[in-house]
Amino acid sequence: MTPRLTISADGPEAFEGWRQAFAACAPDIETVSWFDPATQREAAHYALVWEVSDADLGALSRMRGILCTGAGVNHLVSRPGFPDHVPLIRMGGDDTGILMADYVLWAAISLLRDARGWALQQAARVWSRNLVSRTSRETEVTVLGYGQIGSVVAQHLAKAGFSVTAWRRSGEGGKDGPVHLCTGDAALSARLEKTDLLVNLLPSTSRTRHILDRALLGRMKPGAGLINVGRGDHLVEADLIALLDEGRLGGAVLDVTAEEPLPANAPLWEHPRIILTPHVASEASRRAQVLYLADVIRQLERGERPALLFDRERGY
Repeated sequence: MTPRLTISADGPEAFEGWRQAFAACAPDIETVSWFDPATQREAAHYALVWEVSDADLGALSRMRGILCTGAGVNHLVSRPGFPDHVPLIRMGGDDTGILMADYVLWAAISLLRDARGWALQQAARVWSRNLVSRTSRETEVTVLGYGQIGSVVAQHLAKAGFSVTAWRRSGEGGKDGPVHLCTGDAALSARLEKTDLLVNLLPSTSRTRHILDRALLGRMKPGAGLINVGRGDHLVEADLIALLDEGRLGGAVLDVTAEEPLPANAPLWEHPRIILTPHVASEASRRAQVLYLADVIRQLERGERPALLFDRERGY
């Protein structure tokens, strides 16, 4: 039987783009619009979603699998009545890791060379040679999280010349190629004291929410920078602003915020030491997404376990 995928992600206007991409890249999978009145949602085997409403939950509970267009699914699983018995798979794919690695490398160089300061000077038509002479090989980077994406990011930074240590909550220390590995809370505390740039790629769980607070960020070297590409709820934004204003931290690049879209009156917008991007660090092309999603559906059809199957015990 041909697997049937019903698509609600990105709204009704986006369906035709999804349909064409599946027709070109995965013609063995039938696609129907969640919003089409003629669609029998209960007859679909899989659903591709971002947001869901209470009215959606009944149909979703009868699916063989639910696929999310984002790497984070907390907004789904935290909804009362979300069908825990249905496999939930997060977005991934090779392009996702590479895109994230490229973004983080750009962010690291931007902080290293004070790109935000130069941009403000250009906007004000100020010619000031605020030279930066520190090199990548003199810069200690700590990556929080060494999973499927974190490992790609850490290796990419190391190959670019940065001295990189990746921290994970459990597992063994040692080295993975050029990347040093450390584990456990004590190792993190010691590592932060040597950190020039902190890259957050942790999942959002009850243990990691608000982990980036004054206590943790304040342990880094004076003038250190933060790159948050994990989740918006990891960061206590008021603590970051205070540390930047005090000169304790030198800058930050944020691709995620606690509230998205970020309200127009949020102080993050205009802070002179913060670079903001609108949650775009690792959004792959539609073709790459479809290739990944089709592979996930085929794995589920064969009774296999996709790598990014949401684990409710771990919380990611």
